Amino acid sequence: MRVVTISVNGLKRAAAEGFFEWMLEQDADVVCVQDHRMRVYELDEPEFRPEGYEAYFLDAAELSDGGVGIYTRQIPKAIMMGFAYAPADMNGAFLQADFEAVSVASLMVPCALTDESKQQEKDDFMEAFGNHLKKTLRKRRQFLFCGNLQTAHLVTDASSRYHKLEVSGFLPHERGWFDEVFDEMEYIDAFRRVNKEKNQYTWWPEAAEGWRKQAGWRTDYQIATSGLKGSIKRAWIDTETRFSDHAPLIVDYDIEY
Repeated sequence: MRVVTISVNGLKRAAAEGFFEWMLEQDADVVCVQDHRMRVYELDEPEFRPEGYEAYFLDAAELSDGGVGIYTRQIPKAIMMGFAYAPADMNGAFLQADFEAVSVASLMVPCALTDESKQQEKDDFMEAFGNHLKKTLRKRRQFLFCGNLQTAHLVTDASSRYHKLEVSGFLPHERGWFDEVFDEMEYIDAFRRVNKEKNQYTWWPEAAEGWRKQAGWRTDYQIATSGLKGSIKRAWIDTETRFSDHAPLIVDYDIEY
């Protein structure tokens, strides 16, 4: 099973720049999209429904807050909208597709990098999502949470220019959240499970000095339950493809979903 996650900063614009042609070339089984910035009824148009894929979406009360979606070759057994946290539901921030062997979710965390007033909103979301991850551990199936978490975990996940800055996305308590998820809850950072290369970034904020200087962060993740650890075969970031200020993250799993 090949899974792609990408934050597109507007699906209409990404489509005009060839997103769906690229997507079909990837031969992906599941594509998790964040920040589509459209209404669900608009996404019924044929241009947003590539042949061979089922598509499911949530929109946000305010389009600028994003919205998430999932494209899948296989019809899911069930679709779950939200995770019992009202702000996430309002912002169209979590959508999950349940398949026979695994559940795959697309999610988007609020960003506070350029607006400090949103830091509490982000922290509350992360706390609620962390609680959801704890509850998920009680279930007897495997899960894969894909999305834009607006945070880099380790120093190797962020350009050195950010290491001494007090900025949202690299604050100690935000990075500590990942420590709890990966160390205490024993979830797996699927990308880092198999890819140990340096300078592996998925996001180059507009506030940074630019793409050429590699002033990036790895803020896009595929977080897997521990039962999927041995199924992760290959992971890479398609840095040659730019539909937004995020690059696509692609992971191959040995799963018949």
